[in-house]
Amino acid sequence: MAWSVAASALPGSAHAKPEKPLLAYAARIAGDEARTRIVIDFEERPEFSVHYVGSPERVIVDLPATAFGFPQEDLGARGLFSDIRFGAMDETSARIVLTAERPVQLSLAEVQEGENGEFRLVLDAEMATPEVFARLVSQQTWDEEARPDTSRSVSPADDGTFIVAIDAGHGGIDTGAIGAATKTPEKEITLAFARALAERLGKQPGVEVFLTRENDRFLSLSERVTLARQAKADLFLSLHADTLSQKDIRGATVYTLSDRASDRMAENLAARENLSDQLAGVRLKDEPPEVADILLDLTRRETQTFSIALAENVLKSFEGQIGLINNAHRYAGFQVLRAPDIPSVLLELGFLSNPEDEKLLADEDWRIKVSGLLTDAVLRYRERTVANGG
Repeated sequence: MAWSVAASALPGSAHAKPEKPLLAYAARIAGDEARTRIVIDFEERPEFSVHYVGSPERVIVDLPATAFGFPQEDLGARGLFSDIRFGAMDETSARIVLTAERPVQLSLAEVQEGENGEFRLVLDAEMATPEVFARLVSQQTWDEEARPDTSRSVSPADDGTFIVAIDAGHGGIDTGAIGAATKTPEKEITLAFARALAERLGKQPGVEVFLTRENDRFLSLSERVTLARQAKADLFLSLHADTLSQKDIRGATVYTLSDRASDRMAENLAARENLSDQLAGVRLKDEPPEVADILLDLTRRETQTFSIALAENVLKSFEGQIGLINNAHRYAGFQVLRAPDIPSVLLELGFLSNPEDEKLLADEDWRIKVSGLLTDAVLRYRERTVANGG
């Protein structure tokens, strides 16, 4: 629980004559276990410094004398942080201590000026590897201002390499759909296909492949997007093999993001996939609209155009080679496609509710064939994107 301490409660403070403290008059926090944003409003511009402390992992924000004039619950622990404390250190300084659930890093820490002359301290935290956090702790010095390290948890190539993030849907406690005949869980189908695609695609010159999960572990939807962004992926491919109540429907489908679904089937599938976190026990949160919109970063129009181009290239490779459902390019509000700066598609490889599709999804030769077709689609997309200056 957050705490605050008035300067007058500190020993000796009654006799001190400090300068007028800054007023922090409002605060808000939103996010999840992958990314969390904290915004604190000040009447005047605050100077601040950031430091990292281990055992447990903490982010410390030092401020000049500050009066915290907002309710403690407005900056209650959530998302990446299990505990948040703020208050006076002495008559000239104050501190915010953010205790993390896991290793973290600040991707953004800055003061922004508002339209009415107010100032906002904005802290964007995102999950990091233990190695990244240890480096942050070891490289900082406490006698000078520490700037947030915006380096990524995954070291991306900087030589023009085209990075493709392959996301095997579901995993761990979240089994996904279950095969009608074999009872094979969707999470096994998607991981096997992700590995096959990574092996084929990773052999192409100038292409680097990144798997969001390489084994049977649970990842929240937000974690999948964050991992892809940390890898600085140029493409994001999310692989699934769902079930439908209509057993006769079969074939592949390519989905792109839209807040408005193309049809009822797309809407239902998106709603089901978006519940993966809840089914695995991740607490869903009602975010304040202003902050939640910042966190979700509604997909930019340019990124969406590239996503559609990617989907069209996939369908062109598949046409006449593997089965497709009617109107095979569909769209809906899939949370896993909401990376603001990565063209993303969700590929339903087939339906585990259909006997013929289920046989193909378990067939290694079919996986190899489809991996080759997808590789061709990615290479064609990359060639056209580079040619057009993308």
